[in-house]
Amino acid sequence: MNRVAVDLGSRSYEVRIGEGLIARAGVEIAPFLRRRRVAIVTDAALVPQHLPALTAALEAEGIVVSALAVPSGEATKCWAELARVTEWLLEQKVERRDLVLAFGGGVIGDLVGFAAAILRRGVRFVQLPTTLLAQVDSSVGGKTGINSTHGKNLIGAFHQPSLVLADIGVLETLPDRDFLSGYGEVVKYGLLGDAGFFDWLETQGPAMRHGDRAARLHAVTRSVEMKAGIVSRDETEEGERALLNLGHTFCHALEKATGYSDRLLHGEGVAIGCALAFELSARLGLCAQETPSRVRALLSAMGMKTDLADIPGDLPGVDDLLTLMAQDKKVVDGRLRFILARGIGEAFVAEDIPGEVVRTLLDDALRARR
Repeated sequence: MNRVAVDLGSRSYEVRIGEGLIARAGVEIAPFLRRRRVAIVTDAALVPQHLPALTAALEAEGIVVSALAVPSGEATKCWAELARVTEWLLEQKVERRDLVLAFGGGVIGDLVGFAAAILRRGVRFVQLPTTLLAQVDSSVGGKTGINSTHGKNLIGAFHQPSLVLADIGVLETLPDRDFLSGYGEVVKYGLLGDAGFFDWLETQGPAMRHGDRAARLHAVTRSVEMKAGIVSRDETEEGERALLNLGHTFCHALEKATGYSDRLLHGEGVAIGCALAFELSARLGLCAQETPSRVRALLSAMGMKTDLADIPGDLPGVDDLLTLMAQDKKVVDGRLRFILARGIGEAFVAEDIPGEVVRTLLDDALRARR
């Protein structure tokens, strides 16, 4: 088992990464309990296959368990499900000193983390991420929230977990598309700050996709190390943490445009967004002209989406996409910030990007769909 520390003073915690952590959940979590009871909120899709194992592991340590299942999918990150989860937690008489367990992918972690943040003005929670995307990204760093009709993750709070348990064994049960969605976030870490990791992914990505456990352990650990380091230095995204949004300005607009549906999974949008960010960087003369092709080549070799042309169904026009991008959380004083790059592993925050360059980029990408 690998351990990665997120250093935030009195709110520091560990991310523990390895196989069999669901079966060890009782042993891992028991030291954090002030009374032997936990409330689990999980994805309904996990109930048949994985919830019994988690429940058994907790009960083996004498922990009383209650559980609530919520629907799968991005649409669950909404006011109605937030109300349902918080009311249920109150029905379970969860106190501020108790623990809530978020058991599922990024949607569950975001929703349950936000519920924990606002319940009794803040209760403790533990992340048990079950998808690659959640293990390498959303379970670490304390960003919690729900979506609005105006855009993604616009309602939320910073609320750090007490512990993260990333069981890489559960990745073997993921559908291939969901695994590749998470891989989009893994690639992001190489692109934003570790060219050597990107090099490693170019050769080891296929092995990781096809079940190589050592490769998966390394990829998850390295991704978490990078995020933990950035979060420790910039918890509330005042500066460096914005780099973690590489690809997300485009991604969030595309997710909104596709109705947060299975037309485009989050990690697929991140992959397309990263490709667009590097194309924008090249057009601005910031990186070599061949660099965007290298990014697309890595994604294509894994069978991933790389362009707007890969998204099924209709998309809005350029003006509407730009309007959606203007709702992004990275807008400051009315100016949209992009994460651009001078090369692989050399990302930076950029403001005052010429609007016509962005417009032309999107127009070219939309024309390629026709």
